[in-house]
Amino acid sequence: MDTPTLTRLDHCPAPAKLNLFLHVIGRRADGYHLLQTAFRLLDWGDSLSFALRGDSEVHRLGDVPGVPEDQDLVVRAARLLQQASGCRLGADIAIDKQLPMGGGLGGGSSDAATTLIALNRLWHTGLNRAALAALGLQLGADVPFFIFGSDAFAEGVGEKLQALTLPPTWYVIVAPPVTVPTAEIFAAKDLTRDTEPMKITDFAASTTRNDLQSVACSRYPEIGAAIDWLAQYAPARMTGSGACVFAELASEMEANDVVQSCPAPLRAWKAKSLAQHPLSGWID
Repeated sequence: MDTPTLTRLDHCPAPAKLNLFLHVIGRRADGYHLLQTAFRLLDWGDSLSFALRGDSEVHRLGDVPGVPEDQDLVVRAARLLQQASGCRLGADIAIDKQLPMGGGLGGGSSDAATTLIALNRLWHTGLNRAALAALGLQLGADVPFFIFGSDAFAEGVGEKLQALTLPPTWYVIVAPPVTVPTAEIFAAKDLTRDTEPMKITDFAASTTRNDLQSVACSRYPEIGAAIDWLAQYAPARMTGSGACVFAELASEMEANDVVQSCPAPLRAWKAKSLAQHPLSGWID
């Protein structure tokens, strides 16, 4: 392990993701669901800053509503990297939270991935991409995707990734006034778990959907209302386990128009697709 020369890393991006589709194709004996999905990175997200500590303490600066420090994926990611690498350094971590929580945009997972990538650099722990992804999987099924670093077709519990090349486009993301616990949706008795598997080569031509959408809408009608409103402008769908919904727009101008017309209590943002994670070059 090299002696660190950096003392801080500021404004490290943690981009959002969309699930362009999400199929539940089975369930493992341990209860984890087998999925197929297409992940897409967005140029919108949280931002984290890291300051080196000479001791082994890891602290989150500031509060994240509803998330105690020891349960925060960012703190857990830092401590997991310490354990895996034997690093005796610490860090103070500040989070500029922009993504709505419980929205299906991968905010917590992306924050954790950025933490692993940034502290691997700041602490000179020297783990490669595969090793960081393996640590990330211990924190959540979406974390390996953000470490993978580009749009991807995912299988397994979300950790088996193949790169996708997709044309750049603009999206509008709409958040209804609800927060959806992922575990609740996956545990639902009315969730179907037998969608026929597809091949990556069939992705563009196949009829796809989000298998979690009907379950989430039945429990949170606000999600269905958001989909109905956004569908006036373009085909709309829920991302992840909700609650956010999205639609692809032809141009930034059209995306702006939709965002500006969004009625309360819905909130809307525009975002452009992102071909590569901004920190992807920091790891091998």
